[in-house]
Amino acid sequence: MVNIEVGQIAKAIKLLEKALSLSTHVEYWVYLAKCYSLRGEAQSVIHAAEQAPLLQVNSPLALDTLGVALSRVGLHEKALQYFGKALLVDKDNAQFCYNFAVSSKFAGQFATARVYFERAITLAPDYHQAHFALSDLGGVSAQDNHVARLQTAAKRTKHVDASLHIAHALAKEYEALGQYPRAFESLDAAKRDKLNSLTYTFHDDEMLFDSVQQTQLSAPTNKEMAAGHASNQPIFVLGMPRSGTTLVERILSNHSDVLSAGELQDFGVAVKELSGTSSPHVLDVATLQKAMLLPPVQIAERYLERTLAVVGNTPRFVDKLPFNFFYIGLIRRAFPNAKIVCLLRNPMDTCIGNYRQLFSLNSPYYAYAYDLENIGRFYARFHHLAHQWQTQNTPNFMLLNYEQLVREPQKNIECLLDFCDLPWQPQCLHVERNQAPVSTASKVQVREPINQKSIGNWRKYQPYTEVLQALFKREQINIET
Repeated sequence: MVNIEVGQIAKAIKLLEKALSLSTHVEYWVYLAKCYSLRGEAQSVIHAAEQAPLLQVNSPLALDTLGVALSRVGLHEKALQYFGKALLVDKDNAQFCYNFAVSSKFAGQFATARVYFERAITLAPDYHQAHFALSDLGGVSAQDNHVARLQTAAKRTKHVDASLHIAHALAKEYEALGQYPRAFESLDAAKRDKLNSLTYTFHDDEMLFDSVQQTQLSAPTNKEMAAGHASNQPIFVLGMPRSGTTLVERILSNHSDVLSAGELQDFGVAVKELSGTSSPHVLDVATLQKAMLLPPVQIAERYLERTLAVVGNTPRFVDKLPFNFFYIGLIRRAFPNAKIVCLLRNPMDTCIGNYRQLFSLNSPYYAYAYDLENIGRFYARFHHLAHQWQTQNTPNFMLLNYEQLVREPQKNIECLLDFCDLPWQPQCLHVERNQAPVSTASKVQVREPINQKSIGNWRKYQPYTEVLQALFKREQINIET
């Protein structure tokens, strides 16, 4: 337990395994599941959870812990059973209420989520994550909003991350009330403070893009392609965050032959494991360079091994981690037959969407998202990279335009299914009927029918986008949809 607290997860796993060899106590399995979830090892989480069935776990903390582990690997409906039992034992625990609400939200049970977020805030008025999660559910109006409560919370909040959550919650509410200047001002101050607390500069990401262009853009030889895995099971949906990747995942996973696996970290982790680089980061220049020397089939086999618990024997599955675009060249070598769908959305809508989104604060990917100019520079590098792959007529690579997709859904979905070698099924047009849980920032929007409501949303913030418009003009990137 001490090793878990200090982040020594590998050591904690060994100690828990030793404990289990001496005594098969159910809570040892619970905390082993937690450790595996922190490492993103879904198959091991599921195995550990099976050794701790609901009827045998009675400690409310252990129940909540196992619920969080299951939620981390996308098993929200199973997680709800453990959270629900924890609340039966301790109904006045704000953390339990919040966790139950989060999984309810991911499972599309919005009314239940709203009730338990409110309950968490009643029990803990400064619960900043609950404030944001509640505002993120929407349903805000002039008659029914939380602005006054959030303004009061903002005055009490001193910590940078807590302030960021409250600022994003306020921005959501101001937007719903049409008060866009107040929304932007709220975000601007909190994001600036967060960026100042980091050691990040855009040069960190620039080196990654440079490395990809120097090593991966060259077309693999026939020998390299033959050395990859023959499987076409994974479909990689990637692109900038907030560009429509979740929508495409929902379209594809509504097909009877396709499973939604969510935002899997497994390709990058497999590359990191096999490359054996000493750096603490999964994605860095040294790892990308060394990975190009690995036998492609090894990467593929490790990836399939890691994802087996989630995807099983389904004919096809969607891996929609946006940042897999850093691995396109490696994916092509590992899986010559796998389809890669790269989303491209209007640059201004994409950048404002990234700025408005509260991404995971613990993720290594999103440090660029605290400053509009950094976001614009990141988008420009991605934009040029995506078009370089397209201009090479890269096999099994499709550049899909978000605006065209939502304006002419049937035509573009037919093309998408054909590209993925999937027969036409009319239910793919109706993402609102897809009942699978959604763990991404689009969890509310994708429950709606395909629509054009988000096109041109950036214009609500046009007075604040001079730096973006100037940057895209220099980069010769068209901002008109």
